[in-house]
Amino acid sequence: MTGVTAVGTWPGSDQLTAQLEVFEDLITAPFGVTAVPFWVVPNDSGPHGGLFGRTLSLLDQMPVEVGPHGWKLADRPGGDVRSLVRGLNQNVETLSIAAAGYQGPLSLSVVGPWTLAASLYTARGDRVLADRGAVRALTDSLGAGVDALIARIRSALPGVTELSVQVDEHLIGQVAAGVLPTFSGYSRIPRVPGPELVEHSRGFYSLITQSGARSVVRVGDAWVGIAPSVVSGATAVCLDLGAGLGRNEQGWNDSNWNEQGWEHLARAAEKGVELWFGLPAPEISSCAGPNLLALAQAITVPWRRIGLESHRLAAVTISPSGSALRNSFGATATARGTIATLKKVAEHLAEKASE
Repeated sequence: MTGVTAVGTWPGSDQLTAQLEVFEDLITAPFGVTAVPFWVVPNDSGPHGGLFGRTLSLLDQMPVEVGPHGWKLADRPGGDVRSLVRGLNQNVETLSIAAAGYQGPLSLSVVGPWTLAASLYTARGDRVLADRGAVRALTDSLGAGVDALIARIRSALPGVTELSVQVDEHLIGQVAAGVLPTFSGYSRIPRVPGPELVEHSRGFYSLITQSGARSVVRVGDAWVGIAPSVVSGATAVCLDLGAGLGRNEQGWNDSNWNEQGWEHLARAAEKGVELWFGLPAPEISSCAGPNLLALAQAITVPWRRIGLESHRLAAVTISPSGSALRNSFGATATARGTIATLKKVAEHLAEKASE
């Protein structure tokens, strides 16, 4: 069935309340739609909060600390590591309380190895990305941590029937293009070619699969991230859409039609890779409400144009895009409204799949 979910970000400072709201909104769905609750990431702007902080808390035998320019690798565990682990333990406990008695699918989110390597610094040098040996060590450490987390979640929530790990790789396009600046800012870190992206990612996604979970790679709006994610063995790939949305009466704008990108998606679907889409916040009319047609047609129009069969829409999952999360999840009412809108869009896609 067509799926609907979101990533971990949710407004509010009380994580238990936020987690209960997510379960309430995603425990039911229209006919033909599967709603997937997700593990809430604390809405904390501090260095130890957010999805990045949660991901750092999972690193195995690789201590980190806050440096003058952000997070960096450390020689030994210190107060920052203790704060990260304490936060993780509290988050797992909160999730288990909110999910008491729940049976069904669940989604987790982590920062992926390439985006993490592009954002984390070595102890005395540049971004981890600049040192391929450090990238490999970081990927292995993250893989071991995610594997342990999956086991921990399954133990704490025995009612979870299917577990998805959404892997945030929104910087993979910049990594592949070689546009990320060095620490000095005077040069750029060399691009990472496709075969190397695959080589470092394959083991990470394999660990997730072997743990009995599904790996969903969120590449943001970077079409270039689709092929290496598919070849690396990801269960699903999630692309943020939005450029094709228009204001015309059909709800679709041809100006940014990406035929080559959609061909990559079509080949992925034919290989059995699931397609997820991040949708932007809808345009809202005071009279007609949110423009559901425009959101749905961001998928259905190019889907039909590239030659994909309508019945395959039943395997699509939608969620808010990265921009929609930033723009729409500032208040609880807005966030819950976004989820309600996506459930209606998913229902429309499910109807299209049955035609």
